[in-house]
Amino acid sequence: MTEATQLGGRAPPMLNKVPEVTMIFWIIKIMSTTVGETGADYLAVHVGLGTGVTTGIMVALLVAALIGQLRFRRYVPWIYWLTVVLVSVVGTQITDFLTDRLEISLYISTAVFAVLLALTFAVWYAFERTLSIHTIVRRRRELFYWAAVLFTFALGTAAGDLATEALSLGFDVGVLIFGGLIAAIAAAYYLGVNAVLTFWLAYILTRPLGASLGDLLSQSRDYGGLGLGTIDTSLVFLAVISSLVAFVSLAPSGTKTRAEVANKV
Repeated sequence: MTEATQLGGRAPPMLNKVPEVTMIFWIIKIMSTTVGETGADYLAVHVGLGTGVTTGIMVALLVAALIGQLRFRRYVPWIYWLTVVLVSVVGTQITDFLTDRLEISLYISTAVFAVLLALTFAVWYAFERTLSIHTIVRRRRELFYWAAVLFTFALGTAAGDLATEALSLGFDVGVLIFGGLIAAIAAAYYLGVNAVLTFWLAYILTRPLGASLGDLLSQSRDYGGLGLGTIDTSLVFLAVISSLVAFVSLAPSGTKTRAEVANKV
């Protein structure tokens, strides 16, 4: 069955709920992952809330934001990116809880999250016959999309911590490695490798890249960072994210109608 047939009369009158993949998209995505890393550390450690309380608060805020995101029938920049930032924080907290509180090996958590993400993609494709983010025009697809996003953040956090901490590569090397992998994926995309595959691979890798960048900027020099602190790093990145979201909110809409999506696929 073609995408055009699937988007027939029974589908709700939604526009695509995910923004167009532009350079601004990737900048905001990487910065949101950095905020997820530094923001979670600030609340859990410096404010003293602890991993459990921080996770509970962030999950409640994420549920509220996700309900708001689902209520809209089109892509709305501020609620979409707010949801992404909160997913980033929650994904970080899930991995930190498993590692710090339950003392589960990063090797195990990385493998488990990789399997869960693969299963999410498999079920999503079995029901919808596509994993393209250009066709998030149904509630069920959007739920699959956000489930996949959550697991990409959890997986990226575990893989990033595994590389920079368990394997002792350091934050600066982590930035170079994950940045280099994303550059290689971008090159593969321009050489004709499947767009859906390259998108999701890059999406997963932006999480450890953002986390390594956040730790490099915020952690003290004794731990291999630049010592800027979690507060300053989080505030600067949130300011940039807010500015870019405001910019795309005022720019002409890049979302596609259902008919345009059907013709595109």
